[in-house]
Amino acid sequence: MALSLGLINFTLFFVGSLLLYHYSNTFRYYFRVCYLIGWMLTMSLVVLPVVALRGRNVANMRVLRFIMLPLKYILGIKISVRGAANLNLEGPYVMVANHQSNVDYLGMLQILPGRSTLIVTKEIFYMLTVAVACWLSGFIFIDDKKTADTTSAMAAVAETMARDNLRIWMFPEGTKNYYCPSDMLPFRHDAFHLAVKAQVPVIPVVMSSYRPFFNKKIKRFTPGEVTIQILPPMKTEGLVSADVSELTDRVREAMLSSFHEISEGTGEQT
Repeated sequence: MALSLGLINFTLFFVGSLLLYHYSNTFRYYFRVCYLIGWMLTMSLVVLPVVALRGRNVANMRVLRFIMLPLKYILGIKISVRGAANLNLEGPYVMVANHQSNVDYLGMLQILPGRSTLIVTKEIFYMLTVAVACWLSGFIFIDDKKTADTTSAMAAVAETMARDNLRIWMFPEGTKNYYCPSDMLPFRHDAFHLAVKAQVPVIPVVMSSYRPFFNKKIKRFTPGEVTIQILPPMKTEGLVSADVSELTDRVREAMLSSFHEISEGTGEQT
């Protein structure tokens, strides 16, 4: 009797969930967001023994890429890339990209070149197994609330880039831009200080607006399409700290122009 009631309750729960997923935008939004985060947490736990065997090594980024890329098919996110040849540079460089949601990581891992890692804030420590897997993949953690520590960290990263031939990915907006989908947040200077300190190119990476399929404000998260535009490298040779502000503005202006261009005609909804 108890088994029959349990089976009935499970069936009702399953059917109810399917109906809610089909008819409720809010339920579908939270389900897909939780699925994305749950996948990251679960799969990072699965691969921990693999990446731990190598120790802290940027080569582990290939493992993270392997476990994350299937998500774009599961979630129905189609990604097209323009200007991929701009990443075919020898030596270190800094990649900067706009930051809209965790969906960014699907596009990032699709295009990320070899010998690459990320600079992220220490808030990622809240994700436990994800944080450990990221640390083992060479992620560099900074405390963005302590400017002095960040400046010191950038100087150390510049030396590491040259020594280990690393490419660094950063989100200069500093946080996810959920509520201003037709614009970009002001850029922090950290990435550009790093590029100038290391005297390496800055490569802007622009992801088109997710607004047609992802909108936190109105709780929309459906399958959709993303265009990634990789802009030509911007040189920093000969630049000094006093030039960082101008470089930041120039990169942001180029990225914003590209963002509007590749987001046009995507069928944005309000």
